[in-house]
Amino acid sequence: MDKFIIDGGFPLNGELTPSGNKNAALPLLAACLLTDEPVILHNVPEIIDVQTMIRLLKSLNVQMTYLNDTTVKLDANDIKPADLDPNLCRKIRASILLAGPLISRVKEIYLPPPGGDVIGRRRLDTHILAFSQLGVITQYSNNLFHFKVDQLHGADILMDEASVTGTENAIMACVLAKGQTTLRNAASEPHIQELCQFLNTLGAKIENIGSNTLHITGVDRLHGGEFSIGPDYLEVVSYIGASVVTHGSIRIIDAGVKHLDMVKLVMNRLGVTWDEDGDDIIVPEKQTLVIEPDLGNAIPEISVMPWPSFPTDLMSIAIVLATQSKGSILFHDWMYPSRMYFTDKLVGMGAQIVLCDPHRCIVQGPTDLSGEYLESPDIRAGMALVLAALSAKGESVIRNVGQIDRGYQQVDEKLKKLGAHIRREKE
Repeated sequence: MDKFIIDGGFPLNGELTPSGNKNAALPLLAACLLTDEPVILHNVPEIIDVQTMIRLLKSLNVQMTYLNDTTVKLDANDIKPADLDPNLCRKIRASILLAGPLISRVKEIYLPPPGGDVIGRRRLDTHILAFSQLGVITQYSNNLFHFKVDQLHGADILMDEASVTGTENAIMACVLAKGQTTLRNAASEPHIQELCQFLNTLGAKIENIGSNTLHITGVDRLHGGEFSIGPDYLEVVSYIGASVVTHGSIRIIDAGVKHLDMVKLVMNRLGVTWDEDGDDIIVPEKQTLVIEPDLGNAIPEISVMPWPSFPTDLMSIAIVLATQSKGSILFHDWMYPSRMYFTDKLVGMGAQIVLCDPHRCIVQGPTDLSGEYLESPDIRAGMALVLAALSAKGESVIRNVGQIDRGYQQVDEKLKKLGAHIRREKE
């Protein structure tokens, strides 16, 4: 197990290029199972979750060749639905994304339940309900899902919630189903848009991409192709936050600004701003860092909602930024009952945070943070603690950074190049 040792209080300056979107890479890797021809993916992030997905695909006899550090060629011509390692499936939530493609290709599979971050219950009912509309029979026993279908057929599917992975699984099952499918209340995050665009390059027929109603015409087969994964907007915003809390100034190259309008609007409420130069983002050294109150000087609220609203995965970063902004603000994450539980670690560093209930907290800032001995509970809270440690006076130790490595590529090396005093050590 690795740990980070961070000496805080040093401004970040310089340039960096974000890695490929983790949440796009995982479904795109799974989607390669839908074709028996080779596929080349560029800008695949070098992170633990991707490595786990690749190990799962290899266990299905998918042939893989790395053409360079971030380009991989996959060939699923001769897949063999073996018993998937339940320990590997438990490592990532995205293991459930193997269901849709495998059902399409081989009609009957057994799949262990997925794992991932411990941030509260993450139901799978949405996946199963969507599959059932396509003709799939699902059974669960002995800690295994059994999916079986004679022939996938198109349907008018109303998702019972705008689940990201549920939408991705439904899309991958629909592209080879016979007939037309209308997928309503679909999630529309950037990574779902990329999945649809990728599948279309392979011959799928998906229309209305980017909306919450997708129209999918089933095709007989998909061919091979080549696709480049876009920048990880969660990583981009994380480094914006790191620059702000250290009073630095950085340029993020090829940041994918088209997906950040709502995030920018919300960050403006915390007094955080950035400039755009083409597809680059420039974070200025001088930030207002004053929380914008609601009308009548009421305490404002930042609440997560499905895309294109503020995403739940950025809630932890926003809370750390609020500790450095003047004023009071309420944060509300109704999606996950454990998202807020890392705030006690910030309180231990000197932050003024009241945890109202599992879903809400109030932050009063600004406060000077002090170095502390910490442990990363999940990917996003772990990165938020890195930001807090960069801002703090003195030395912080963050244990269990393997959680951060699951979603952020070489975060310590990237921060070092920007001037952070951070080092990685073995426990």
